[in-house]
Amino acid sequence: MKKLLWIAALFISGVMGISGISNAAHMPDSMSSKSEVELRMNMRKLWEDHITYTRNYIISELAGLEDVDAVTERLLRNQTDLGDAIKPYYGAEAGTKLTSLLKDHIVVATEVVKAAKAGDNEALNQANKKWADNAEELAAFLSNANPHWPKKILAEAFTMHLSFTTDEVVSRLKKKWTADIAAYDKGHEHMLMVADVLTNGIVKQFPDKFQK
Repeated sequence: MKKLLWIAALFISGVMGISGISNAAHMPDSMSSKSEVELRMNMRKLWEDHITYTRNYIISELAGLEDVDAVTERLLRNQTDLGDAIKPYYGAEAGTKLTSLLKDHIVVATEVVKAAKAGDNEALNQANKKWADNAEELAAFLSNANPHWPKKILAEAFTMHLSFTTDEVVSRLKKKWTADIAAYDKGHEHMLMVADVLTNGIVKQFPDKFQK
């Protein structure tokens, strides 16, 4: 897994520059405390859930499967889980705000998928604009909470997440299954790095919480 992450890091550095998210993300070393490792694994699990259930939604919606409502409900629950994950460090209000922004992200994602499925370019362009604005808002909110989360890096990271997700949707609509799988794999690796960036920032901001 570590090798895969660094392969993804090299790819992303070509888009973001060497000082981007690929440098901000790193694997825990032998000196990492138990509490840091636990946070890192929890953040990775939550963000993996984010990308996994997003993919499940894309598949279900585009194929008209009966489980789409259940998948959407589980996907939205993940956004609550992500907000809850930062509450011990930033408080209930901040956690609730993050959940709200992430739920907006998911709601707009459903608009993107439905517009793409319908071939409605006007609606798709409007949804993509809202999606990009939400990514900027997420980056601004997080960077204001933690000086170790630079807005530029986070904005680019979330924008890249949107790009990988869009590639999945487009590839599935065109029945380009290999490209669809490749987009998900790249997005998965990228999201693990985003999770690590968030963990690294929390550990740096609250070192006293990670002594054991």
